[in-house]
Amino acid sequence: MTSIQSKGTALVTGASAGIGAIYADRLAKRGYDLIIVARNAQRLEALAEKLRKETGRNITAVAADLGDKAALAKVEHILRDDASITLLVNNAGVGSVASILQDNVDEMEAMIDLNITALTRLTYAVAPGFVARGAGTIINISSAVGIAVEALNGVYSASKSYVLSFGHTLQRDLSDKGVRIQTVLPAATATDFWDVAGYAPQKSKPTTMSAEDLVDAALSGLDQGELVTIPPLHDGEQWLRWEADRRAFASNFGNAKPAPRYTI
Repeated sequence: MTSIQSKGTALVTGASAGIGAIYADRLAKRGYDLIIVARNAQRLEALAEKLRKETGRNITAVAADLGDKAALAKVEHILRDDASITLLVNNAGVGSVASILQDNVDEMEAMIDLNITALTRLTYAVAPGFVARGAGTIINISSAVGIAVEALNGVYSASKSYVLSFGHTLQRDLSDKGVRIQTVLPAATATDFWDVAGYAPQKSKPTTMSAEDLVDAALSGLDQGELVTIPPLHDGEQWLRWEADRRAFASNFGNAKPAPRYTI
């Protein structure tokens, strides 16, 4: 049991296993009540019962497939209407290691629905309430392949690039209204992601981080006020330089005439 004063309620998606389950554990121990969301009702309720016993926090399990519009709408409704929610962790996602010539386009569309559409709709559902209350935190789980886009499946990489870009604009739109946005970029992490993606051996490679280390590092980054947290990147200045160069590069687009190299 814990006597830590409640920090409100955190809603965590993809919470039945892996990164999401570790987030649920750590946030409950930090003093958050939880709404944990995932497809697997049995695993979700088992986690909820475990955390209730260990932390004494209020834990609500919501079984929902966020790729299903009706189920997604149910979670959106919770985020819009529950004023106790102070933190959203958009963790639910699916991946692939296959090329365009190997993967099924319907599966890729389902990946977009979960990795992009669901994350976007849940963010849109919670943001107005956070702004009205002048406080709230949104943690979006992107991936290192959002930058290293050639590493895995192209749709997966593109979906994680979206999460990174979306986070930048959320920071622009919401940071002066009391809402914190953190985008987390894991690299290879030892979770069931690799079983689903079709490359289970990755979980045991020496370059693969544990889910516990990943989440603990990400929460440390949140505590330090980072906007983008990349736990496996040891030279943090490298990201800051890359981001500064990107922003400087973008300022060179304001030209009404094409570059001389395109002159016919």
